[in-house]
Amino acid sequence: MRGSHRVPFTKTHPVHPPHPDPLPGRERNRPLGEFDRIARFFKPLAAGFPGARGLRDDAAVFGVPEGRELVVTTDAMVAGVHFFPDDPPADIAAKLMRSNLSDLAAMGAEPLAYTLVTALPRGLDESWLEGFAAGLDEDQRQFGIALAGGDSVSTSGPITLSVTAFGLVPAGRALPRWGGRTGDRVFVTGCIGDAALGLEIAYGRLDIPDEDTRAHLLRRLRRPDPRMGIGPRLIGLASGAMDVSDGLVADLGHLCEESGCAALLRADRVPLSDAARGAIDGDPVRLAVAITGGDDYELLFSAPPTARDGLAALAADCGVAITEIGELRPGSPGDVAVLDAAGSPLPLSRRGWDHF
Repeated sequence: MRGSHRVPFTKTHPVHPPHPDPLPGRERNRPLGEFDRIARFFKPLAAGFPGARGLRDDAAVFGVPEGRELVVTTDAMVAGVHFFPDDPPADIAAKLMRSNLSDLAAMGAEPLAYTLVTALPRGLDESWLEGFAAGLDEDQRQFGIALAGGDSVSTSGPITLSVTAFGLVPAGRALPRWGGRTGDRVFVTGCIGDAALGLEIAYGRLDIPDEDTRAHLLRRLRRPDPRMGIGPRLIGLASGAMDVSDGLVADLGHLCEESGCAALLRADRVPLSDAARGAIDGDPVRLAVAITGGDDYELLFSAPPTARDGLAALAADCGVAITEIGELRPGSPGDVAVLDAAGSPLPLSRRGWDHF
């Protein structure tokens, strides 16, 4: 083992597991306090990670195996900004977890553990917490990660949530944003635009009569698919990488800016799901929404042309499409030219999401 990392952690007391009632003798109608909530909803989520020490200490303690490095990422979500306050709490948990996992995948890392901070209104119903914890548990099982600790506070404002995720990557091999080079091709995993179109549906700005199409687009908004099986296997193939969170055009611009080059993006090559294609229906405005809207959490990366065969084999092995959508070229760092099928510039009112 190499090194020891102490992680900020919730102060808590040793308590009992959550079934059927973690607090024998508790008044059944009395709201759970902070430590009771931790005991009932979050302590079980830490059972699979020894470094969490049963949530009994002020911090988690764990080492990093020889030949590995620790990758750390943090994402926060606020009700009314990143999710609708009435979204199912399990979906909120999934989006929170998966946005962080996507960051790990973009660095080529495998998941290890995470910490969680919740700022919740005092009157929040315990059924919300139960659904939220169930969503975390489902994703922990699916993606092989466990809770290491965190903090819980009350707030008079909207629900605010934050996860810090830890992953492991071979020493010196983490994928950078800044590794792209002129002449590299640009690739993306999966499909782009589902979440952005789903958001338009959720806001009532896009009317999609077909229920299956609506359901698919809304699911992709609420439950993205982090490409954990692909990210670590891009090491040795990709030159620069990141995930698509702010919008394909904007994020390609970020990759180019860090890599000191420009890019050409062919909008007609951007992979779209059948649901997205049906929703766009040839409308260039809706296509622009799809490629600039964000929340895709697909992997966006550059690679030399010689990597095409390896990427095709990886896509086939993982069962996830990897599509070439453009190339890096000389030019002002961060500049992205977006062309339509005819080779003409595609008019865009914006490049992507900007918090500020």
